[in-house]
Amino acid sequence: MNAKKVHIKSFGCQMNKLDSSLVSNALKDKGYELTDQSENADIVLINTCSVRDNAENRVVSHLGHLKYLKKTNPTLIVGVIGCMAQRLGVELLAHPAVDIVAGPAQIAQIPDMIEQTLSDHKRTVSITDKIRITGTADLSDDLNDFEFAYDSDENHIHNQAFVRIMRGCDKFCTYCIVPFVRGPEVSRSPQAIIDQIKKLADKGIKQITLLGQTVNSYVFVENEKTYTLADLLEMASEVDGIEWIRFITSHPKHFDESILRAMADLPKVCKYLHIPAQSGSDKILKAMNRGYTAAEYLDFIERAKQIVPDIAIAGDFIVGFPGETDEDFQATVELVKKAKYKNCFVFKYSPRPGTDTDKKLEDNIGEEIKKQRNTELLELQTKISEENNKKFLGQTVEVLVEGPSKKSHLNKSDNDGNPQLIGRTATDYIVVFNGPESLAGQFAKVTITKTAALTLFGQLS
Repeated sequence: MNAKKVHIKSFGCQMNKLDSSLVSNALKDKGYELTDQSENADIVLINTCSVRDNAENRVVSHLGHLKYLKKTNPTLIVGVIGCMAQRLGVELLAHPAVDIVAGPAQIAQIPDMIEQTLSDHKRTVSITDKIRITGTADLSDDLNDFEFAYDSDENHIHNQAFVRIMRGCDKFCTYCIVPFVRGPEVSRSPQAIIDQIKKLADKGIKQITLLGQTVNSYVFVENEKTYTLADLLEMASEVDGIEWIRFITSHPKHFDESILRAMADLPKVCKYLHIPAQSGSDKILKAMNRGYTAAEYLDFIERAKQIVPDIAIAGDFIVGFPGETDEDFQATVELVKKAKYKNCFVFKYSPRPGTDTDKKLEDNIGEEIKKQRNTELLELQTKISEENNKKFLGQTVEVLVEGPSKKSHLNKSDNDGNPQLIGRTATDYIVVFNGPESLAGQFAKVTITKTAALTLFGQLS
C-alpha cells in the first residue's frame, strides 16, 4: 500500500515555521510522505497566521483553490491549523473544503486527527476553550514531548534549527490578536530547552534560534532560582557543537540589560536584535499600549549599541494606526532616522477582530494614505541601509551558508561553474556569492565586493 502524501503550506512567523516542521516530522515518522504540490496530496494542511487581515485573506483564497481540487479528488483531506484555526474554531467547518481544525496548542494531536478523519470521514475540531483562562499550561507536557521528539533542521535551513523557549504573550498591545490565539505566557523549563539543544547539536545543528512571542519575557522559577533569557543564553553557549545562538522577537518594555551583557560577553551569541518600535509617536504608542515612549525606546537603542559594539538592530512599524496624523507619522520618520536600523519591516494597520483597537477605534486612515506612508518609510530605510552597508566593502565576513540563492544576483562569469549561494553573517546580513553547493550548512569566509540595501555581494575567500 502506497504511503499517503501530505502537503503543508505555512503562513506567518517563525513560530509557524517551527510548528509546520514539527508536524511534518511527526507525520513522516508515522509513514506519511511529504509533497511540495497540493495537487499530488492526499492531505493538505494550512498553517495559518492571524496577525494581519492579509494573512487570513490568503488562507481563504487558498481554501477556495482546495475546494475545487476536492471536486476532482473527493477523498482529499484539508486541515486548517494554527492561529486562524484557534480564532475561528468550528466556524471554519462551514467552508466546504475544511475537514480538520486545530489550534497552535494542539499540534501534537494532528497526526491522530488525520488518522481519525481517514477512518470515519468525520470533520473534527480541537482548539483551546477560554484560552486566556486555561492557556496552554495543561498541554505543556505533551507539547514539550512533541518538540523534543520531532525538532530538527528539516523543512528549514540545513544545520539551523528553531527552539521554542516559551509560548503565548501577556503584553496586550491593543492591535494584536496574538494573546487571544496563542494564550498567556508559559515558559519551558531550562532543562527541557537545553536537552533539546544538545540533541540538535548531536545531529549536527550549528545554529539555534530561541523563539518566543516576546522572547525577553522568558522566566522560569525552579528550586528557588529564577532563570531568565540571559541565563538560557549562557547555558546554551556551553553546548558543544552549537556555534551561533540567536533569539527573536524582543519587546522594548522591561528589557533586562543582562541580555545585552550576555550578547557582549558570550562569543556564540549573535549580535543581532530584532526589537519592534511600531511607532515614533508617543500618542500612538500609548494608544497601542506599548508601555514606553519614543525617547525611552531610543535611549534603549543607544544603550544596546554602547554595551554591544557592532550590534545590528532591526525594527517593526505599523503605519495608518487609527488616529495617526501626519505629525504622528513624521515622528516615526524621525525615530527611524535616529535609530539607523540594519533593516526594518513596515506593515499597514489592519483591524483584528476581538482586539481593543478594533472594539474602540475606527479604522479611519484611508488605504491610499497607509500605502503612501508604508512606501515612504521603506524608501527611507532603504537609503539608511544602503549607506550603512558601504562599511562592508573590502571586508571579509564569516557567514553560515544556507544554500543556493533563489534569485540570480551576480554575473555568471568567473564562477568556476559554481552556483550562487546565500548565507548570513552573525549580525543577520544577507551575503550572496558563488561557491560549491556542498557548503550548505557550513561556515565560510566571504570578501565583500559590492553592497546594496538588502544584500552584500562577495567572493569566497
